[in-house]
Amino acid sequence: QVQLVESGGGTVQAGGSLRLSCTASGSTSSLNGMGWYRQAPGRQREWVAVIRNDGRINYIDAVKDRFTISGDVAKNTVFLQMDNLKPADTAVYYCNADREIWRLFNPGDLYYWGQGTQVTVSS
Repeated sequence: QVQLVESGGGTVQAGGSLRLSCTASGSTSSLNGMGWYRQAPGRQREWVAVIRNDGRINYIDAVKDRFTISGDVAKNTVFLQMDNLKPADTAVYYCNADREIWRLFNPGDLYYWGQGTQVTVSS
């Protein structure tokens, strides 16, 4: 099993910034990537950003040039710097980690989830 703990959410005005943190523990010896996800009310959970242990990074188009994922997969830690936040970014944000990179782009196939951290952006 993998335990995931996210922190750093809050309420900000549009244009503001937040920095999320995540640490994975438990069966983490074979992780190859970590990612951030979000779920807005009434919507499916979606992947937001993924970082692989070789340093490659992917973002969904909606957050490119505004969000930055960083961290060290080998140390089971990942961050998400969110700048120029918009009301559409309001959601519960989760992180995850897996040995299979393809699963990181398909949140429905990931096994373990933490409690998430709420991000609310007011207009």
